[in-house]
Amino acid sequence: MLVRMKKPIVTFLLGAVVLTACGTTGEPAARSTATPAKSTAAPATGTIAWSPCTDLITPDGKPATPGANVECGRIPVPLDYAEPGGEKIDLALIRVKASGDRLGSLVFNFGGPGASGVDTLALAATAFGKLGSRYDLVSFDPRGVDRSSGVKCGDDLDKLLAAGADDDADKLAKEFAAACEKDSGKILPHVGTVNAAKDLDVLRAALGDERLNYFGLSYGTHLGAVYATHFPKKVGRFVLDSAFDPTVTFEERAVIQATGFDQAFEAFAKDCVAQSCELGDSPAAAEKSVEQLLNGLKTKPLKVGDRELTYGLAQLAVITPLYAKQTWPMLEQAAAAAIKGNGATLLSLADAYTGRRADGTYSTMMTSLAAINCADNAERPTTAEAAKMNDKVKKIFPILSVEGVSGSCAHWPVQGDDAAKRIDATGSAPIVVVGGKGDPATPYRWATTLTEQLKTGVLVTYEGEGHGAYLTGNACVMRTVDAYVLEGKVPAANTTCAA
Repeated sequence: MLVRMKKPIVTFLLGAVVLTACGTTGEPAARSTATPAKSTAAPATGTIAWSPCTDLITPDGKPATPGANVECGRIPVPLDYAEPGGEKIDLALIRVKASGDRLGSLVFNFGGPGASGVDTLALAATAFGKLGSRYDLVSFDPRGVDRSSGVKCGDDLDKLLAAGADDDADKLAKEFAAACEKDSGKILPHVGTVNAAKDLDVLRAALGDERLNYFGLSYGTHLGAVYATHFPKKVGRFVLDSAFDPTVTFEERAVIQATGFDQAFEAFAKDCVAQSCELGDSPAAAEKSVEQLLNGLKTKPLKVGDRELTYGLAQLAVITPLYAKQTWPMLEQAAAAAIKGNGATLLSLADAYTGRRADGTYSTMMTSLAAINCADNAERPTTAEAAKMNDKVKKIFPILSVEGVSGSCAHWPVQGDDAAKRIDATGSAPIVVVGGKGDPATPYRWATTLTEQLKTGVLVTYEGEGHGAYLTGNACVMRTVDAYVLEGKVPAANTTCAA
């Protein structure tokens, strides 16, 4: 696909938290939201039957052992909200119980679209430890994702992801869409973000919360914004970090993200040289080394065991560590090794992006991503239109360009619509929107536009690098968000956190 949405990188970020300084135009104002902090513990009053988790998976596909305070559960939701009394599907849930006096539940969506909230929260809970002292941290696999009727599309995803310039991209796209219809035709019409937002309200009620307290990252900001649009009076303390503007077209998204990743690649190269870079003695030389490596893979993939590091997989591998400054050294080391003939680390980075496990199976990350993107857009770019998009991307950041590209949703078996593009949370409690100046995947301009669309948004600016400002460990961002979620202190207008 030409247009790829944001892949959450929380598993990379957990090992490299950086504390930095904060510059703010004013102290956070002590305005309280509609769900004020409480000084006494609030009991859990929901209807979910929680039990020990039995099927958690680590990023490399191995079984994970959760702590004693981690529980899993399920809730039924309508397959089709137009027929609420009809067929139901189950949503898989996870809860990390509050370690102190409980205020309520804080629900997370970590992005994608298509990321498993169940697996991610099990790994990421410690990164939100201060919030977890007062809230049950809750996440879920959204409809169409993994345990929640996850979208399946045949068993040949390796072939699609490893496709090269000589492969017939249009033919592969048709085969992929047909496989999705065959394996998941029942769920495909119902995986859009508006339905997921309705699921969120079912979850809120099942948790026993009068209002939904929510932390969305990347695509999770879109889901949160749609929820606030449809249920403004049910909005509690909302944080939307690394905001996505759902009104952009596929072409606008591709061009804006290409610009963001180009800037991140340049910043990586400068930082690499400043740290004595294996890839070259100047930023231009470092960039050229990576580009030459990729270009060479177009005609001569690298053997890695019984697999190959192809040009397409190497593209994903290079993009993945650009999401966060903490993972830039991984790109240097992986690219340097591949230049010497060892593509194993780059291949593992590509696998992290695509959800490929050590046993060769995949999570539904890539298939769910395609299904949700196509459900949320009426656009159906033709092959010719996609090629024009790709030409624009190639001029900005060639590493993101896709040779022989097919239309992103051109052959999708289900008609999409633009209902999830309408954002207006008028009447809701204040919604904190966090945008990073150096975010490659959800550029800062999207945080400003989403804040405007919400009508009730309060923008917090992070001037540093990376996707997911809270997860960078920036002291100012964390202090500002924590004060809002824990104490109801809405940030002052124009709050800015320095890198």
